[in-house]
Parts: sequence; structure tokens; C-alpha cells
Amino acid sequence: MPRLGLNPDHLALAGAELADESGFEAVTISRVARRVGVQPASLYSHVDGSADLRDRVAMLVLGEMADAATSAIAGRSGRDALGAFADSYRDYAHRHPGRYEASHRRTSPSPRTVDEGRRHSTLSAALLRGYAVPEPEHVHAIRLLGSTIHGFVTLEFTGGFAHSAPAAEVSWDRIVDALDHLLRTWPTSSTDV
Repeated sequence: MPRLGLNPDHLALAGAELADESGFEAVTISRVARRVGVQPASLYSHVDGSADLRDRVAMLVLGEMADAATSAIAGRSGRDALGAFADSYRDYAHRHPGRYEASHRRTSPSPRTVDEGRRHSTLSAALLRGYAVPEPEHVHAIRLLGSTIHGFVTLEFTGGFAHSAPAAEVSWDRIVDALDHLLRTWPTSSTDV
């Protein structure tokens, strides 16, 4: 019988909190069970094992990140929207390092996975409309934005910028300026496949 108050969403949140405290690899059935005060076997009434639990944490995180980005860009356009968009992801990563790590997990295919991924793509596409990047080029521009933002944050987390000047914040602002310039002058190609 499922324990009162426990449900998959509650366990995903407990897993996300544990990830922020101890890293995403700490999110296991036994650790989350300890955190919520039950025996590990009790969790199997709500999740299908550690992989399912981690997928649920990743979906929670993707939703939180999309919500933050949506709020950040509301009512903005151009460079202002781009800066708010990029900052929302970077700020989230700094506030929630374990959760952010979960966002990079390759999850099991499901309608919810597709929906959460689509929210991020839709947000990126909305941002791009402020730059008049042609719609056939959106996939390329979205990949550039994601690679740049997440690549920078990953290198920052691993200490890649810790041993040189200027501070990472200065480079971050320059990178957002460079992205803004590139999006305003986006090249198109007639040889797209």
C-alpha cells in the first residue's frame, strides 16, 4: 500500500534537493528513501527504480528551468531578452548545481520528456523571432544558444575559467554580446539539407 503523502512528484522533489546537496549521482532509491523516512522498498509503489526516479528529477528540473526562462524573457526582446534568457539558465545552474547536472541526463523517451524538451525549443524560437532569424534556420540557432550557454556553465563549474583573468562574468557579458551580434546578422545558406 502506498504511504500517505508519498507520490512520484514528492520523490522527484526529494531527489532534486538531494542532488543539490550531494550531486546528481547521489540520487538513488536508498538515499531518497532515507531522506523521506521510509524503507527503500516503499518507493517502488511510486517509481520503477533509480532510473525512473532520476528521469523524474530531470523532468522536474527541465520544467523549473523552462519556467525561469519564460519569466525572464516575458515582455523583452532582442539583446535584453537574450541576456535574460541566458542569465536564467546560468543563474539556475549556480543556485541548483545538482539539479542542473540532472538536466543533462538522457532520459527515457516519453510524452513528458518530449513536452519538456519542446518547451525549451519553443522558448528559444520565441527569442529568435525577435531577431528575425528565418524559421528554417531556427534549429541551427537553437543549437548554438544551447551549446554556448551550457558549455560556458559546464566549463565554469569545472574550474575552466578559475586560473585566468578577466573574471568569468566579464567573458559571459562579452559572449552574450557576441551572440546578440550573430543573431542580428544570422547567415543563411541555400545548401541546407
